Amino acid sequence: MKKWIAALILIAVLLVGWVAAGPFMTVHAIRTAVKEGNTGELSKHVDFAALRLSLKAQVDDYLVRRAGPQVQSSLLGAIGLSMASGVAGTAVDAIATPMGIGAVLEGRNMLKRFDPREPRRDAYAPVAPAEPLKNLSYRFESPSRFTATVANADGDPVVFVLTRDGLSWRVTDVRLPLDKMLP
Repeated sequence: MKKWIAALILIAVLLVGWVAAGPFMTVHAIRTAVKEGNTGELSKHVDFAALRLSLKAQVDDYLVRRAGPQVQSSLLGAIGLSMASGVAGTAVDAIATPMGIGAVLEGRNMLKRFDPREPRRDAYAPVAPAEPLKNLSYRFESPSRFTATVANADGDPVVFVLTRDGLSWRVTDVRLPLDKMLP
């Protein structure tokens, strides 16, 4: 009887250890996939549908807050916000791809590419080697939610949210510092 109890306790401890180590193993797998440019492997660890919805909601919220109540209440302002939301959706679609997420994980500021005031980068210039998820800070928010924070090229924090589904973990949200990234 004591052996069975010991075995059950051991199984419970191993299960808790596996769940606790899961996000760290997922972050390591994502880091390796980005370094190798393996978009198929990266897709296994990122829920792009949930990510796209989350990013779109963040950008739409940012646009509405920046517009202010006067623009929101006028007919022309509402039309303008609708058009801006459509353009922002294009930027979100560019980020919510394996290549876009790989760039964000490397700390590149993807949204600056859409800013006409930014100087254009030489397409033939050598690219710095990928160093994804450099200088991360980790945190469990709950047993099913884990965050990894990395600084982007401007030093602003970008938070990757991993959510547990059974025994596996996936990136389901990226919190971008839009107030600091966009004009």
